[in-house]
Amino acid sequence: MNEQRRHSTVVTDDGTTLAVHESGRLDAGLTVVFVHGHCLRMESWFDVRDELEQSWGADVRMVFYDHRGHGASGSSDAESYTIDNLGRDLGAVVRAVVPTGRYVIVGHSMGGMATMSYARQHLGEVGERLVGVGLVATASSGLAEEGLGVCLAHPLVTMCQSAVRRAPSIMGITKRMSRGVCAPIVRAAGCGSRRVRPRVVALATAMLNDTSVVTMAGFLGSLHDFDERKSLAALAVVPTFVLCGSEDSMTPIRHSHAIAALLPAARMVSIENAGHMVILERAAVVADAIRTLVVAAETAATTTTGAALQVAL
Repeated sequence: MNEQRRHSTVVTDDGTTLAVHESGRLDAGLTVVFVHGHCLRMESWFDVRDELEQSWGADVRMVFYDHRGHGASGSSDAESYTIDNLGRDLGAVVRAVVPTGRYVIVGHSMGGMATMSYARQHLGEVGERLVGVGLVATASSGLAEEGLGVCLAHPLVTMCQSAVRRAPSIMGITKRMSRGVCAPIVRAAGCGSRRVRPRVVALATAMLNDTSVVTMAGFLGSLHDFDERKSLAALAVVPTFVLCGSEDSMTPIRHSHAIAALLPAARMVSIENAGHMVILERAAVVADAIRTLVVAAETAATTTTGAALQVAL
């Protein structure tokens, strides 16, 4: 086992326990926090982690965690499954695991939305300790219009949501319902009809099948109503990249272009023939984008510090 990898738990503001995984030195000068997507888990980032460790070694610390209701983290009331709460959960992870020093956040899909929510909730961190942001296969609004909207508008999803509200304890233990009703909808939107490597399909399907129907359905209302366009301007003060696969049918690339339009200085990265699971399909390319972001963040932070010293002198 890699001696630089550690596991711990973080307790959120409402008492939910989150599973956390770290890689790299505790005294590293910069930490990158990775935030996964809906119905996935932290392992969705591990191919990217492995790519980054090849070049960074232990010099950059990386933090991964499972959202509430996902992976090894604890579940909570269905009413708590909102993007705003995911932003607060991210805040709890940062306070507990990255209490000092500079950090970068990279979020995939719903994780990107949680990142936007976190930035709005913690404006004082942006440009001070939060020095870079990566938004992967995500959207700032309009999810019900296309792509994921196919899922959100599906009558079977409405049935799932209704059942969760009426009998969450029963639905939570009925994973066959999850696999039989909600998972195929999400899987179809994520992979579409493209030919994807069997390993990618197997990993994504395993994570989907491990997610309870309460979690699957619980976040759909918040995803449907999500709109962080007004708060995106806050990210203009830090290096940012927006990345999406050209064949993403869950959060089509137009959503990434819309984010980039609101952040003119952001680096737009389009990966040809990649879909929503781009972090599994093209881990090496995603890792390259993150390396470039970290270099830009470190350069910007050094320049800012140097300018502050000159003013002080």
